[in-house]
Amino acid sequence: MELVVPGARLTVEERHAIAAWLVEGLTRAEIGRRLRRPTSTITREVARNGGVAGYRAAAAATSSRRRARRLGDPAPRSGAVRGFEERFAATMAHSGLARTPARILAALLTSDDASLSAADLMRRLRVSAASVSKAVGYLEALALVRRERGPGDRRERYVVDDNAWYRSWQREVEICAMWAGAAREGAKVMSDSPAGARLTLLGDYFDHVGRDLADAADRWRPLFT
Repeated sequence: MELVVPGARLTVEERHAIAAWLVEGLTRAEIGRRLRRPTSTITREVARNGGVAGYRAAAAATSSRRRARRLGDPAPRSGAVRGFEERFAATMAHSGLARTPARILAALLTSDDASLSAADLMRRLRVSAASVSKAVGYLEALALVRRERGPGDRRERYVVDDNAWYRSWQREVEICAMWAGAAREGAKVMSDSPAGARLTLLGDYFDHVGRDLADAADRWRPLFT
């Protein structure tokens, strides 16, 4: 199967191709394959610009420019930056972070002020508002991202600040304490048994690891915040 790459906004040439292929009766899925764009991108493009019967390339391009001016595009990125952002996100995803949260975290970390709005992320990553909301909620639960709204701002912005890594590390300390407490509770319930001994070791392990994590976080925090 051919790889489909979301890429940046549709070009004028792509819009003329869409208009011609719609006249020929091609489906949005087939147009997406020919342009190597997601079907959802073509579907949205056609739906917001007159539908199958009314789509016009020039009018669609004008509408796109107006939306960009109204919403405000994030600063353009070089090909090298985009490539690194994709590789960085892939590295995080390979380490266990879900794909969309990884892409959002990479986008935030490679933006100049580590801050983007939902609209910025939707345009930059070509994902839906629902995907952004769900992924940001996940990153908030990990204490990696916070929301902020400046005076007079109507839109929230998502931020990775200097304390994010400390907060996230502290969350891991709390998780270790939860594991240690749960294991020791089980050890008491099943005392004088192999399972009880196993849970005692588990509780001791997470207790020691949690304390080491807390000490490391506090020791290094002054140098990085």
